Amino acid sequence: MKNKKKFQFGNVLTVSFAHLSHDIYSAFLAPLLPLLISKLGISLSMAGLLDVTRKLPSLFNPFVGLIADRVCVRYFIIITPAITGITMSLLGTAPSYPILLILLFVAGISNTLFHVPSPVMIKHVSADQIGKGMSYYMLGGELARTLGPLLITAAISWWGLEDSWRVMPLGIIASIILYLKLKNISINKDFQRKKKETGARETFKKLIPFFLIIFGITIFRAAMKLALTLYLPTFLTQQGNTLWLAGISLAVLQFSGAIGTFFAGPISDKFGRKNILLITSIVNPILMWIFISANGSFMIPLLIIMGFFLFASGPVLLALVQDTDSDHPSFVNGIYMTISFGVSSLMVLLIGFLGDSFGLIITYKICAIVSIASIPFIIMLSNKKKYRSLK
Repeated sequence: MKNKKKFQFGNVLTVSFAHLSHDIYSAFLAPLLPLLISKLGISLSMAGLLDVTRKLPSLFNPFVGLIADRVCVRYFIIITPAITGITMSLLGTAPSYPILLILLFVAGISNTLFHVPSPVMIKHVSADQIGKGMSYYMLGGELARTLGPLLITAAISWWGLEDSWRVMPLGIIASIILYLKLKNISINKDFQRKKKETGARETFKKLIPFFLIIFGITIFRAAMKLALTLYLPTFLTQQGNTLWLAGISLAVLQFSGAIGTFFAGPISDKFGRKNILLITSIVNPILMWIFISANGSFMIPLLIIMGFFLFASGPVLLALVQDTDSDHPSFVNGIYMTISFGVSSLMVLLIGFLGDSFGLIITYKICAIVSIASIPFIIMLSNKKKYRSLK
């Protein structure tokens, strides 16, 4: 399939708004963790298992991708903000740990149904400016992770943890708006008009070397990113900071990350995906080590700089995956999402275990050192923008 020649700015913004409205609820878990740990008396390892449960449905991402290549994917994107909004808003009311696991598992299913087809839709409406389109898309996600902690922190401050459900209607309203906006965008017809030249199994086999490299990049950068997002509020409250300051700090990190994602995609269109990934992989561990060593000094300025570089690789990796230009774009994106969410699930458990065993300060230092190992994998990436040989 050849992309339309024109960058469809309105449709890109609509899908990016869908990302914002969905992920704003996904961002509730991190700021709620300190309160849930206190309420239910769970350890950091058990807290990590909560996020693993939410990401468990990502194992089915490739299968969802195959379905998305054949059906009307816009309905996945329309309904999921409401589903995620309902389940994540109920976390504060959960009376027990098993109920938390159930709510997060359902939210994980919704997360999978949204994130597999939505980047493909962005590719479809971005023409030859995929990096730019992915930056708008990731901007929506990172703004959500900025606003989400502020929204849920404000809600529980006003109404209490048990009344977190009061923010639920926003997700339902978002789904109604998305229905009105997305009902005329139909990507699957383009897929159906195109004769599939390569089967899904053959596509997967040809992409194995590429995804081995992506796996190496993802696994070593995941530890640092998760430590600085999921566990940041817990880390800061353990250092004696208030929940409000912890929530604001996470919001600052995410907002700076939103700026990084916005600029990284277009820059990678001009200067290459590999170059941008290499720069971020060198800068990030240095900044994290400075953050740990500063002991709270200049925390906000450091979080601003860290966020910019920490999240900049997101749209670049997504654009890199879409650059494969295969006959099964949702399937390929599903494989990437499986790697991404699967690796992060393992890292969440590992960080929780290390945090329980050695404390979060030592764990943060380990994560900073480990992230350096992503550099050799980035060097192995091809400099070509398109992987035409996959067809």
